[in-house]
Amino acid sequence: MKLSHRLFAWLLLLGLVVLPVSAGADAASPDQGLLAIKQQWAHITYQLPKDQRDAAYAALEKDADALIGQYPNRAEPKVWQAIVLGTHAGARGGLGALAMVKRARDLLQQAQQIDPNALHGSIYTTLGSLYYQVPGWPLGFGDKTKARELLQRALQINPDGIDPNYFYGDFLYRNGDKGAALAALNKALAAAPRPDQPVADQGRREQIRALINTITTSH
Repeated sequence: MKLSHRLFAWLLLLGLVVLPVSAGADAASPDQGLLAIKQQWAHITYQLPKDQRDAAYAALEKDADALIGQYPNRAEPKVWQAIVLGTHAGARGGLGALAMVKRARDLLQQAQQIDPNALHGSIYTTLGSLYYQVPGWPLGFGDKTKARELLQRALQINPDGIDPNYFYGDFLYRNGDKGAALAALNKALAAAPRPDQPVADQGRREQIRALINTITTSH
């Protein structure tokens, strides 16, 4: 069984500035380690050819696991490991991908217990995205009601953010509420630029515009 690549498209555009720094796990601080993980993730996602990404993501997962081991009481490494796992799952596909996404969910729930507001509510944005895109029982854990609650909580923390508004708009569109979806998506387009994430902002805006076009041209 092959899962849709769109299942993980939400993860493909969360990148940061791509800089020529490796994702070493021996960081002197959690922030240094996170920066290395983010930079390497962006390099793999946006710069590597598709046929090289599987091995690169697997290597990055080892770095992220090492960072979690160094800082087990920090939420952020768990969140970024969840992002790496989900993106890798999208590239790989199949039932193995579903196992990766389940681990990503578990990591996000662990991070929530440590610091529910970490990374400007990204825990709820990504969890909500998983819950509305992953298949439901018996294959997966998808749950539209839970997805709505999580996405709305993300918006409470970061009401003007590009990502929470985008994913809420996508969720609303998939559930037949085109008007509210367009409102959320236009709010996402109006979000202030993130100085440290120009690659992510550009990619996300392209994705938002594409979805707006789909909604406005569909019957």
